[in-house]
Amino acid sequence: MCGIVGYIGTDKALPKVLSGLKFLEYRGYDSAGIAFVKNKSLNILKEVGRIENLDKKINAQEETYVSIGHTRWATHGKPNVINSHPHKNGKFTVVHNGIIENYVLIKEKLIKEGYSFLSETDTEVIPALLDYNYSISKDIMVSIRDTIKELEGSYALGIICDDDLKHIYAVRNGSPLIIARDEKGYFLSSDVPAILNFTNKYILLDESEIAKLSFDEYKIYDTNLDEIRKEEKIFDGTPDSAMKGNYEHYMLKEIHEEGKVFKDTLNYYVDNYKFKNTMPNFKKYNKIHIIGCGSAYYVGNIGKYLIEEYTNIPVLVEVASEYRYKKNFYDKDTLVIVISQSGETADSLAALRKAKEDKIDTLAIVNVVGSSISREADYTLYVKAGPEIAVATTKAFLAQTVLISLLAVKFSNNLNLLKEYDNLEKHICNLLNNNYEKYAEAIYKHEDTFFIGRLIDYALCLEGSLKLKETSYINSVAFQAGELKHGTISLIKDGTPVIGICTDENIINKTISNLKEVKARNAYVIFITNEDIDEDFYDLKLVLPKVHKLVMPILSIIPLQLIAYEVAKKRGCDIDKPQNLAKSVTVE
Repeated sequence: MCGIVGYIGTDKALPKVLSGLKFLEYRGYDSAGIAFVKNKSLNILKEVGRIENLDKKINAQEETYVSIGHTRWATHGKPNVINSHPHKNGKFTVVHNGIIENYVLIKEKLIKEGYSFLSETDTEVIPALLDYNYSISKDIMVSIRDTIKELEGSYALGIICDDDLKHIYAVRNGSPLIIARDEKGYFLSSDVPAILNFTNKYILLDESEIAKLSFDEYKIYDTNLDEIRKEEKIFDGTPDSAMKGNYEHYMLKEIHEEGKVFKDTLNYYVDNYKFKNTMPNFKKYNKIHIIGCGSAYYVGNIGKYLIEEYTNIPVLVEVASEYRYKKNFYDKDTLVIVISQSGETADSLAALRKAKEDKIDTLAIVNVVGSSISREADYTLYVKAGPEIAVATTKAFLAQTVLISLLAVKFSNNLNLLKEYDNLEKHICNLLNNNYEKYAEAIYKHEDTFFIGRLIDYALCLEGSLKLKETSYINSVAFQAGELKHGTISLIKDGTPVIGICTDENIINKTISNLKEVKARNAYVIFITNEDIDEDFYDLKLVLPKVHKLVMPILSIIPLQLIAYEVAKKRGCDIDKPQNLAKSVTVE
């Protein structure tokens, strides 16, 4: 989940690499480092903490035109200078995103060959293994090929060799990596936003492809070291779409883009109350499995309720990291849906591959065009969220919720339901312009909060609770409303915030009964509903627009996101970069 940037060209390298690293800081921000060529030698600088700490140590105007940089999310070893990237061993310097699963065996082998290691990381074995293979082959490309044959796990690598300081090499397996160009040079990066200030032209490296970047060209090779041609892509958007603009935080900016995201996603699939050809035909399937991690898993739970409600097709929702290891029961009429914002989520990608090995049809719901999951699935549906920089997903979650509700309509073949999306953009904008500070005021001083709801409201509770805990560090837990009394109600004490979501008129009285139970134990109850109810079982009420239950989740999530934002702001948290988290989870 680390970020990689590299540049080689006729412009000074350090401003470009540092700029790119700042855009990739959502991928990891416990340390950062940079390697650059100056006076025919390689220099390495590292620093613990944010990119700004590294920036202070560097003279960005150094006369250097070759550089690779890294921002880290720690997997092996504590965040410190020694464990930070780049790592050098022998003649090779490497930045790495991913996990090397067999690094212990490789390290033992290399120690016997006379190599020593300073860090606690798995990464440090990579430059040492490159150096060892290079000592045998005397050829950099051959040494890279031989090295990746020995590595087990996931990796995206930027590589510089002391014997060839006029090139940057790159290779990937399981972790994303792109190559890009502008008029004066060439880039490598973990993600497109890092290079948008300079170019929107890029290519995606596929598994085990090796890139060789020079001052005037780049070449791509397969595992036989034969040169191959790759299609250059153009990023659909502007650099401004990845900028914070006048908003205080990326998270706030991205929440306020949800009206446009809703419209763009809906219009991509629907026109005049009919589905466009962008939506495949799913008539053959009578069983559905939905797989995701974190927020994507919660979208799957929303999808389960909607698809089962309108189609009578049974839906199984599983966390991807569990699904890939368990026995799964499906047949030729089962569709496996994998949801991932980045399209690179390691557990979700592995679950997708497992389903494909079992010859089961797969559908990807992703935000990033050309990502691994989108390319490997049998069908791909893109949400139109645009770049999402804040670690806590907001607009991408809303777009996925829009799309999963459209899938429910598609499976049901009841096109009359498409009319329920009318006026939703207006409702979204109204909710975005409300003031949620009083709800945050009631929560932010507490260290425990509970969300309760039933059926689809419970799925929204899961996401609302996650938003609160990941941005504000409050211990927030979501429960089915009827389950709280089976043990966990013992944790309710004077003033404990309990947020109850009640939008289903068929079961609202049941949930209200559960809210009365916690109120009787002096909980502070925040009641979120779309019904006109005025009783004494709550302390605060938040009224949502009354819309069809098919599209209700699209509206319900917005106040939960903004309440989480306001709570985190009051607690002085780093909202866009929460502690211990990273945006694109490309490790298991």
